[in-house]
Amino acid sequence: MITIFRNIIALAHARRAVTALEYGLIAAVIGGVVITAATTFGNSLSHAYSTIGNALTGKAAGV
Repeated sequence: MITIFRNIIALAHARRAVTALEYGLIAAVIGGVVITAATTFGNSLSHAYSTIGNALTGKAAGV
């Protein structure tokens, strides 16, 4: 257990590890933004495509 903490402390002082951690955090934030955007706009796009599809189906049926 102590060895694990020593390794974590050593990684905290290693510049490459800190840089990798920063890139990992940036990737996580970007992923969260993409998921939030897809969820928010996905419902709106689904409704828009359904409306367009229904309009086209009505036109094709001669209504």
